[in-house]
Amino acid sequence: MTTIDWDATADSFDLEPDHGLLDPAVRAAWAGRLTDWLPGKPSRVLDLGCGTGSLSLLAAEQGHQVTAVDLSPRMAALAGTKLAGTGAEVLVGEAGRPPVGERTFDVVLARHVLWLLPDPEETLRHWSSLLRPGGRLVLVEGVWSGSGLPASRLITALAPLTERVHHERLSADPALWGRAVDDERYALIARTAEPRRHTEVVDVHLILRRGEEVLLARRAGTGYADGLLNGPSGHVESGEDVRTAMIREAFEEIGVRLAPDDLRVALVMQHRGPAGQPRIGWFFEAEYGAGGEPYNREPHKCSGLSWHPLSALPDDMVAYCRAAIDAYRAGERFVIHWHKNDDPIAHTPNGPTRATPLPATTTGGVHHIELWVPDLRAAEAGWGWLLGELGYIPDQRWEHGRGFRRADAYVVIEQSPDLRAGDHDRRNPGLNHLAFHAPDRAALDALVNRAPEHGWTLLYGDRHPYAGGEGHYAAYLEDAAGYEVELVAPDRAR
Repeated sequence: MTTIDWDATADSFDLEPDHGLLDPAVRAAWAGRLTDWLPGKPSRVLDLGCGTGSLSLLAAEQGHQVTAVDLSPRMAALAGTKLAGTGAEVLVGEAGRPPVGERTFDVVLARHVLWLLPDPEETLRHWSSLLRPGGRLVLVEGVWSGSGLPASRLITALAPLTERVHHERLSADPALWGRAVDDERYALIARTAEPRRHTEVVDVHLILRRGEEVLLARRAGTGYADGLLNGPSGHVESGEDVRTAMIREAFEEIGVRLAPDDLRVALVMQHRGPAGQPRIGWFFEAEYGAGGEPYNREPHKCSGLSWHPLSALPDDMVAYCRAAIDAYRAGERFVIHWHKNDDPIAHTPNGPTRATPLPATTTGGVHHIELWVPDLRAAEAGWGWLLGELGYIPDQRWEHGRGFRRADAYVVIEQSPDLRAGDHDRRNPGLNHLAFHAPDRAALDALVNRAPEHGWTLLYGDRHPYAGGEGHYAAYLEDAAGYEVELVAPDRAR
């Protein structure tokens, strides 16, 4: 943001931090204008570049709930003092990208701010996204000795963003400035359309897996859920599909360049935050290594990245994200997560669950596969490693068996007391082998290289990796008990 020597500009531009409102007549004139420009009922007003909070105070005195933002900590402190007792909130941050998180407002108010920003058109697009349906932008701008923004430029920029724009010439009213002025000063009141049908924001979230661990980011400086852990995420922008949005957000936040084939849909959740509006979240799964090593590309929004076991997630998470990952581990695919208005944003251990799974069509799908093994300890070492590499999570554990789940299917290995003596022979009638999808060729090759360390032997080595036929890239492994597994690389990797 451009910095200004306020003392040097105050006389010529009337841009002193107090907006000239120390004069009771000037203050009364601006109060009258705000009465006309702001809604007639109490509303949420976001005052950007608030200075010492004079306009914020006028709005608060008219019964509005004000959030004031200024880049200068000194100005914000003065505004906080001035607004004490009004219920207003004062934040330190950039006017162009105010730190309000996912909150929306009835009014975005800015006086003599937009002309200082490097891209007024892009700023207006972002400010418009902070408005609720039917909300309004109230902009006071002008042109002084060649500096500033002509009204025609802003009206053109606002046309595709709002339903209508009202222009008021302010230069002719000396009461607003404490004296007569002869330059261009104006106000634009741009109103967004009232909702005609229900719409919802669409989010995308990344469940980046490293074996049995998931990557989480600690929010910071966003104004929403700061200090809590959340998965890499963001909003779908206009014209994007959800997969494209996830690829973009993954690169912007953690620097990984995912390809479309790296992503799998893990979960779709409709969510409503405390006192918020409903939104749809698409949760995608990707494997560690796809797209490169993750790192924190947005230190102004994130204080750090960390890996956490899926089976022992931390409690200090955003409730929305925690509920989604818990549902994902449980094999759910469609979930409603609905907060009550007084619920906390953070996950509450042992608190009431707000997640409601919706049943999906499963008829005819594999529910689970159970293998009886002669040596549970050895099988757990070999199968536990392989299934973990394929994205399965330890899900059940009892004296004679272990279970590993992925989505709504699971694999059980059991050394049952009823097991008959004798070795498994895949060439006898019965089960011959299990076949699993591998993420891609590189992942399959890595599994083959490490398999001997975990008790697996490569079969048909003379024909590997095309033992299943030309064009069928696969690996056939056998464990010490004689069980065979086929790992198949996707067709897209040919």
